Amino acid sequence: MTNLAPHICKNADMAGMHPNPDDLLVLLAVARTGRYVSAAEELGINHTTISRRITTLERALGGRVLSRGPAGWELTDLGRAALTAAEAVESAVRSLAGDEQGGQVLQGVVRMSATDGFSAYIAAPAVAEVRRRHPGIMVEIIATTRRASPQRSGLDLEIVVGEPSVRRARAMPLGDYVLGLYGTQPYFDAHGIPRSPADLADHPLVYFVDSMLQVDDLDLAPSFVPTMRESVTSTNVFVHVEATRAAAGIGLLPCFMADRHPDLIRVLPGSVAVRLTYWLVARPETLRRPEVTVLVDALRTRVRSERAALLGETSSDQQD
Repeated sequence: MTNLAPHICKNADMAGMHPNPDDLLVLLAVARTGRYVSAAEELGINHTTISRRITTLERALGGRVLSRGPAGWELTDLGRAALTAAEAVESAVRSLAGDEQGGQVLQGVVRMSATDGFSAYIAAPAVAEVRRRHPGIMVEIIATTRRASPQRSGLDLEIVVGEPSVRRARAMPLGDYVLGLYGTQPYFDAHGIPRSPADLADHPLVYFVDSMLQVDDLDLAPSFVPTMRESVTSTNVFVHVEATRAAAGIGLLPCFMADRHPDLIRVLPGSVAVRLTYWLVARPETLRRPEVTVLVDALRTRVRSERAALLGETSSDQQD
């Protein structure tokens, strides 16, 4: 095969075999997901076949291409050399599927996870734009608020809050957003408007369930309002918004979500503004997939276009 790296060819000659392009594509799928089962789902075969294909490839190359690590299957040095060839095979196959103008047709499934608010207001519009330009790309969004997964099993992209500590993956900041304090006029009519941080001790807080919160940066946010007692708590930020709108208390809410509701009034914006950062996490080999690159670009564009909303600079009804 002309696209194979010299390292691969040398090992293949030692083993007396040539690697099968299909086996290289199997390696590519495992490298991107870290799991045989996830790779099998992506390729439409069973995990036993994945294992057999990897064994055949290793026999052809004369060495191990994968080793088991704490984050799932990881590439060896030989595996990384083979990955270059696998990506060349994939690129060659993709080049055969062009549109009427000769352009590349992108297709495939991209799986991503993100927080509830990001999923709804950033990811969903970005995905819609990608789909308009590339109908062959399908995107699965898992809405969850958690730390970056050590295994990233079955996921191509993760959007998390706060800088993650990851191995064999890339972590890139996407953009900042701000949490502010919000309430409704009926609530303030009944309980008064806090005019200083000291006044917050008289008001209940609507926020995450403390014992179930996995994200350190979000866990630290209530330290900006330490005197507030809990009112309604939930693992879902949309519940926070609706509980605040129902006058259950004062909500510590993402501005880009709260400012969409004219009945929510921001208080103490000059005193309480919790600035956090969205980070994107993915394996390097996953980021080289064209359909993933297109989605990442769309997410970045959406974050830039929504910067003012994310930072809470669009609200016209604030009380300090």
